[in-house]
Amino acid sequence: MTEPIILAVDLGTSSMKVALITVSGKVLGWETEPIDLIVLSDGGVEQSPDQWWNAFLSAAKRLISKNKSSASLIRAVCCSTQGEGTIPVDKNGNALGNCILWMDMRGASHLKKQLNGLINIDGADIFKVLRFVSLTGGMPNLAGKDPAGHMLFIRDTQPEIYAKTHKFLNVLDYLNLKLTGEFVASFDSIVTSWVTDNRNPNEIRYNDGLISTLGIDRDKLPNIVSCSSVIGNLKSEIANQLGLSSDIKVVAGSIDNTAAAIGSGAVNDFEPHLYIGTSSWIAAHVPFKKTDIGSSLASIPCAVPNKYLLTALQATAGGNLTFLRDNIIYHKDELLQEADVPDIFKVLDQITARVPAGANGVIYTPWIWGERAPVDDKTVRAGLYNLSLNNTRQDIIRAFLEGIALNTKWLMTPVEKFLGRKVDSINIVGGGAQSDVWCQIFADVMNVEIKQVNEPVYANARGAGWIGAVGIGEIKFEDVSKLVEFKKVYSPNQSNRALYDERFDVFKSIYKQMKGVYKRLNG
Repeated sequence: MTEPIILAVDLGTSSMKVALITVSGKVLGWETEPIDLIVLSDGGVEQSPDQWWNAFLSAAKRLISKNKSSASLIRAVCCSTQGEGTIPVDKNGNALGNCILWMDMRGASHLKKQLNGLINIDGADIFKVLRFVSLTGGMPNLAGKDPAGHMLFIRDTQPEIYAKTHKFLNVLDYLNLKLTGEFVASFDSIVTSWVTDNRNPNEIRYNDGLISTLGIDRDKLPNIVSCSSVIGNLKSEIANQLGLSSDIKVVAGSIDNTAAAIGSGAVNDFEPHLYIGTSSWIAAHVPFKKTDIGSSLASIPCAVPNKYLLTALQATAGGNLTFLRDNIIYHKDELLQEADVPDIFKVLDQITARVPAGANGVIYTPWIWGERAPVDDKTVRAGLYNLSLNNTRQDIIRAFLEGIALNTKWLMTPVEKFLGRKVDSINIVGGGAQSDVWCQIFADVMNVEIKQVNEPVYANARGAGWIGAVGIGEIKFEDVSKLVEFKKVYSPNQSNRALYDERFDVFKSIYKQMKGVYKRLNG
C-alpha cells in the first residue's frame, strides 16, 4: 500500500471516532470512544472539551498502534465535528468552561432581548432579520440553539468568563486549535454565529454591522479559512504522542453536515443526501444562495468551491431510538433482566421486520427535543398515538422508525420547492443507514429511491478524509462522485404507498392539532 492516508476525526454528540482513510475512500482502521452528555436542570446541554481531547488521543493512539504499517503514509489530519457548539477559550487556548451544545436553549431570552425592536417577528426586529437573511442566508435561531445565542448567554450571565475569552470557537475550531495552536474557523463552522457576509461562496468574511447587531466584541471571533485550507502542521508534541511526523498537515475540515455531503458522494448540484444519526438532515449542494424563511431552509457556505449547501435540519432522529433503548426497553432499574445488550439496534431491526407496514395503527411523532424544520418549534414533543390493548412493544418499535421517516417526508416538500425539482433518489448515510429495514421504510414512506452508501456509518470520517485529500492536492471534489460506493439500492414498495400516504396525512394533522397543547405545556 502506497496510497496516501488521511487521519480523519469524526466527533459527534455521542462519541469520538478516528479513522485511517485512503485518498480513494477506503477505511483501513476505525476506533471510537464514548462522550458524555451533560444535561442541566436549567435547560443547558454541555460537553467537556477535555473529554473530547482525551478521547481523541486515546482512540488515535489505539488506531495507530493497530496499523503501524500505515502510519508512515499519513499525510494529513482532517476533522468533521458536530456543529453549533460554543467554547470560550483564553489566549493560551485553554477552554474556560464546557462546550455549550446545539441542543442548549439557555440563550433564547438573551438573543430576543438583543434583537428586539419596534416591529418584531417572533421577538426579533424585522429589519434586523432582513439584514441577517440578506447577508448570511439565515438568522440566529431564536430558540437559542446556536453560537449566536450561546455567546450572548455567556456575555450576560457569565461576565467574568466573557471578559477572559480570547476567542469563541465552534467544536471544529477547538479541535483544530488543539492540533495546530491556530485560532481559526472554517467557512461552515462560522455560519451559525450569524456575523458573516456569505454572498460570495469563496470569500466568507465578517460584517461589522452584523457583529454590532449581535453585540459581541469583534476581537473575540477567530480568523476564517476555507474547509480545504491547510492551517498548519500537526504540533510536534501531539505528533510525538501519536508516533507521527510533525510534517503532517492539518486541513481545516468541516462540521458534520458538510462532511457527510462529501462522504455521501452527493457532490453535484441538486443531488441530495439523507443523514440519520442522533439528529438528521437532508442536504444538497446548489449553485446559489437562497433562503426560505417559512420552512427554515437556507443554502449556506460549504466545502465545495462556488457552491452552497442546502441543509434542512431535523432536531432528533436516531436520538429517539437511543431514548427508546435507554429509558424504555433497557432502563437500568429493577425491571432490567439483561445486564449486557449485545447489539440492541440489530435486535430492533429484527423486531421491526416482523411488524407490518403501518405498525398496526400506532403512530410516533419524533419531536423529542423540539423541531427545527419544516417547522421551528421548540415546545413540540414526541408522542405515541392510537395505542390499544391489541398493540405490543413490537408495534411501538416499528412506529418509532416509521415516525422518523414520516417526519423526513414532511421535510421533503419544502426541500423540493427550494431545489426547484422533484427528488427521486437520495443517498443515505449515518448510523441509522446501516439498517436495511429502515432504508426500506424510508423508500416506502417517502416514495423515493434510497441508495445506501457502503459503510454508511463512516460517511463523516470519509468526508473529512476526502476534504483532507483535496487540501493536500491528492484529489479534486469533482472526483468524489466517482469514488463513492453503494451497498444496496431500495425502491419503494408500491403495495405500501396508500397506507403510508394516509399515515402521513394523519401525522401532519397531529402537529396541527397538538401544537397548541405542547405550547401550553412547555412554553
